[in-house]
Amino acid sequence: MANKIEDIRNIAFCGHGNSGKTTLADAILNDLGLVKRPASVDDGTSICDFDEEEKTHKYTIEASVIHFDYAGKRFNVIDTPGYPDFIGQTIGALNGVDTAAIVINAQSGIEVNTRRVFNEAKKAGIGRIIIVNKLDADNVDFPKLTETIQDVFGTECVPLNVPIGHGADFKGVVSTLKEGAADGALIDPNDIRENLIETIVTADEAVMERYLEGTPPTDEELSRLLVQAVKEGTLIPILCVSGKTKIGLRDLLDELSQCAIPPSVVTKIAKNADGEEVEVAPDPNGQIVAQVFKTRIDPFVQKLSLIRIYSGVLKNGMTVSASTSRRGFKIAQLFEIQANETHGVEEAGPGSIVAAAKVEELHTCSTLGDLILPRFSYPTPMVGLAASPKSRGDESKLSGALAKVCEEDPTFLQDRNEQTKQLVITGMSELHLQIIQERLKRRDKVEIETKEPKIPYRETIQINAEGSYRHKKQSGGAGQFGEVHIRMYPFPGGTDPETFASNKEMFPTMKSFQHFPENNFLWVDSVVGGTIPGNFMPAIEKGFKERMVRGVIAGYQVQDICVEVYFGKHHPVDSNEQAFKTAGSMAFKTVFLQAKPALLEPIILLEATVPTDRVGDVSSDLSTRRGRPLGMESAGGGMQTVRAEVPFSEVTTYSRTLASMTGGQGSYSIEFNRYDVVPGNVQQQVIAAAKLEDEEEE
Repeated sequence: MANKIEDIRNIAFCGHGNSGKTTLADAILNDLGLVKRPASVDDGTSICDFDEEEKTHKYTIEASVIHFDYAGKRFNVIDTPGYPDFIGQTIGALNGVDTAAIVINAQSGIEVNTRRVFNEAKKAGIGRIIIVNKLDADNVDFPKLTETIQDVFGTECVPLNVPIGHGADFKGVVSTLKEGAADGALIDPNDIRENLIETIVTADEAVMERYLEGTPPTDEELSRLLVQAVKEGTLIPILCVSGKTKIGLRDLLDELSQCAIPPSVVTKIAKNADGEEVEVAPDPNGQIVAQVFKTRIDPFVQKLSLIRIYSGVLKNGMTVSASTSRRGFKIAQLFEIQANETHGVEEAGPGSIVAAAKVEELHTCSTLGDLILPRFSYPTPMVGLAASPKSRGDESKLSGALAKVCEEDPTFLQDRNEQTKQLVITGMSELHLQIIQERLKRRDKVEIETKEPKIPYRETIQINAEGSYRHKKQSGGAGQFGEVHIRMYPFPGGTDPETFASNKEMFPTMKSFQHFPENNFLWVDSVVGGTIPGNFMPAIEKGFKERMVRGVIAGYQVQDICVEVYFGKHHPVDSNEQAFKTAGSMAFKTVFLQAKPALLEPIILLEATVPTDRVGDVSSDLSTRRGRPLGMESAGGGMQTVRAEVPFSEVTTYSRTLASMTGGQGSYSIEFNRYDVVPGNVQQQVIAAAKLEDEEEE
């Protein structure tokens, strides 16, 4: 792997599903003679789609790495999933390369995930190239598609070559940068050349000035500035190909060799131990700086950490530090990756993509070395299911299997909800969770049963109330006695606890207070005269907290409440901690029911990007889900983004509805906003369902 840094090209193939990314990667390996066997996604023989789930469903689920040499360059190509359900795989890949090759289906044009990956590549700060694939398909309008690309992504998108014919007549491509025969070209290259050269030379003021004075740039200058323009984002080349027929394939590789960004011109910003920013240059003699961009759990090698090296040389047997480890550890063996195959290497320098096996200290986003690179930003998983093992006794087996999935997929979460007592698995969509269930069954031999998770409602009060409870029990020997008098107040989120508790009119005898921010609970001690001895106050507090976890009206956690203990009674013999804990819990319940209790529900912010002609349908549907519109804005390319506040309970299966309304063209994201009071009719339904469930469990 002793490649010169300037001769390496790290590229991620990304785009919407069915744009032909995997077919393109397979075709390159076949055409270069690196793989002799047939390779087809449809036949389940793809080189890049090697997981059983990928073969079964016939689409990419995991990002996979291949490498090859062409025209003196070493290419590391990462093939990524096309469905937005697996966007986490694409985000990791984009943070391990220098150039994103965004593949567009010439027949379908710009689709939902095309926009998503284009923006993710921009966010990652890498170069972007557009590959128009499947030009052998029927009903292709390349000039119109080019206009749409420029309308959606900007005028910096310029064809670097154009097709000669399309469909069955697609014969090849012709360069728009070099003069030559252009018979049959769907766009005249001469109409593009001048604008293209102007776009390229803007990357260098001196060359641009000479060009405007009539001196054309040299080939060497064009070659150098082409890369610089792509790096700065002033040029996004459009390239044409058919992966299926391989027409234009070698031209594609030639152009990628010329315009994809080499690691030699890439610098990263890291932070040192003091939090100061440090520029990391691609220097083989520098200190080691590398980052894990993907974790794969391989059934044979076990855990594989895929690493991009930015500085220094990583060697077998080297002891290194990492941002996720308190002490140094040894890299036993490095590998280069070819789809599902690994081959040992001795060392790797800047620009290289390698893998380390069985290093438990490494996780996705871990930085190797003493400097720390920024973590990648992944979207919050949106869809949850309550999960349990199908077979009794598989709890620990399931726990270990889910831990593996969490390790390799940053957009998957598992959580034991203390409030609902459910194990909740959360992913990007129903499809995402379905694939994970299939993987658990195949790889870990554990099957799970799922159902929609309970919505994490909360309980609170809306008016002030006061009352008491006396706990008295005599059953031979020492009895139990405790009496607690309390007042209860609504305590809205965001209220300053010190200001609230210091109100002398409300709490004239306040001795102390304590705020518990996890559920916004304010506890005020106003007991005077020793009516409740101080040593019993912690027991009362514990009784309150346990009741708040269990809930009062529907079994959901209580929040946004202030409780003042102002009086009580005790017995010198029969009073004990258990008695006052029980009295506190029951006093809480009694007064809570008098204070106009209410359910709170989580409200989320929803953004849905949909075709313009479907905005009315989507808006009407959201109104039936108790949604409150916040506005809309153009997303380009005939798409609009609709923003609304919606109760979370109304959108747990929204992906299916949106796909149906928009013909699969819509996408959406959600994030938690706040809790709000549930309408009375809905509250009655939730309480009734909770009581019914309690009866069934009993």
